[in-house]
Amino acid sequence: MNLYWSVLTVLALLAITAPAALLLGFGGASAARSRFAPLRWAGQTYIAVVRGIPDIAFFLFFVIALDQGIEYLRHKALCPGWDQPIRQGNDFIVCQAAKMPLGNAPQWIHETYGFALAVLTFAIVFGAFAANVLYGAMRAVPRAQLETAEAYGMSQRQIFRRILVPQVWVYALPGLGNLWMVLIKATPLLFLLGVEDIVYWARELGGSKTTRFTDYPHPDWRIWYFLALLVFYLAFTRVSEIVLARLMTRLTYGQATTGGEAQRKLV
Repeated sequence: MNLYWSVLTVLALLAITAPAALLLGFGGASAARSRFAPLRWAGQTYIAVVRGIPDIAFFLFFVIALDQGIEYLRHKALCPGWDQPIRQGNDFIVCQAAKMPLGNAPQWIHETYGFALAVLTFAIVFGAFAANVLYGAMRAVPRAQLETAEAYGMSQRQIFRRILVPQVWVYALPGLGNLWMVLIKATPLLFLLGVEDIVYWARELGGSKTTRFTDYPHPDWRIWYFLALLVFYLAFTRVSEIVLARLMTRLTYGQATTGGEAQRKLV
C-alpha cells in the first residue's frame, strides 16, 4: 500500500507543480519583457540564476535554507529569551516551539510539510525554465501584429491580453511539452527532499534485506520493481505525448505557423 500511495504522491506532485510552475513562468516571462527596469531585471535574474544552478544542488540547498529560515523567524518571534547561539558548529538549534513542524505533531503533518516544500522547490526550478520558454515565445509573436493593434488604439494591456497571450501558446507548447517530460523524469528527486516516492519504495520492497520489513525476507526482487517503474514512466510519457500532440493540433488550427499551414494543405 505504501508503494501505491507513493504513486499517488507523484501524480499529486505533477498535478500541483505543473500549473504552479507555469504560473511562475508566465510571471517571470512577463516581468523579463517589462518596460519597468527593476521588474525586468528581477525577471531576468530569476531566469538566469535558477537555470544556472544544477537541479540537485538547488534542491538540496533551497529546501535546507527555506526550512532553517522559517525556523529562524519563528525562533526570534516565539523564543525571545533564548540565550544560546543558534549556530553551534554544524548544528542548527532552535527552541522546540520554533520547530517546523512541531516535534509532537502527527506524522501526516510532517509528511504534508515535506511535500509542500517539494512542490515549492519543483515549481521554482521548473518555473524558471518555463519562463525562458514563454519569454522566447513572446518574442516570436510577429511584431507587426502588435504594432497594428497599437495603431488601432489598443492599450498595452489589451494588446497583451488579446493579441500576444493567445498566440504565445502556439510557439511555447513544444518547449513546455519537453519541460513536462523533464518534470516527469525529475520526480525521483523527491527522495532527496525526504518524500518517500515510488523509487524509494521500489528499492525498499524489492531488496532482500530491508529496514522496515525484516519479518518477511525474500530474494532480491528489485529488478522486477524497477522494471515496473520503467513501464510506468514509459506509459506515462507516451500518454503525455499523445495529449500534447492533440493540443498542438488544436492550437495551431488556422494559425499562420508551420503547423497551421500543414493542416491547411491537408484540408
